[in-house]
Amino acid sequence: MISYLMKDLTWKKLSSTYVHKGPWATLRQDKCEMPDGRIVEDYFVLEYPNWVNAVAITEENKVLMVRQYRHAAGIVSLEIPGGVIDGDEAPEHAVRRELLEETGYEFDKVEFIGSVYPNPSTANNITYGYLATGGKKVTGQSLDEHEELIVEEYTIEEVKQLLLDHKIPQALHCTALFYALIKLGVL
Repeated sequence: MISYLMKDLTWKKLSSTYVHKGPWATLRQDKCEMPDGRIVEDYFVLEYPNWVNAVAITEENKVLMVRQYRHAAGIVSLEIPGGVIDGDEAPEHAVRRELLEETGYEFDKVEFIGSVYPNPSTANNITYGYLATGGKKVTGQSLDEHEELIVEEYTIEEVKQLLLDHKIPQALHCTALFYALIKLGVL
């Protein structure tokens, strides 16, 4: 379809009020006007910082995964390394920092593989995905105060099977893994 023929679906924000401001999540209440003039009185938006994650492959061709507790879901989750972008930090810098902090590995190459909105209906942030290759262990972990995770290594075939068996519950991490597997030509 030709874009200039498409109907404008954009809402106009008439006002915003902050319900809660926190370091990891902020809740905003917007009043909006739809294109046809209808008013949406109470639309709640979660403001999160932007995130990064990486499919991290070592020099030995092992995929680094991290296992950690996720309190909101009440699960121990198998994931790829990643985290919050600090302030105006560049996403590639953030992913290299997170990889070093969480795994102790540095990588020869870090390549952008895509970005996604975690939940654009209620949240405003973006997650940037990377493929990191040539990883070498250079130091121990340097975890945040409330962070506790175990680094595990898997072959690419094992990661594919983990995805097929629904053993990786974090949707954003599954997305990055699928993008990386396609990029690597193994999917």
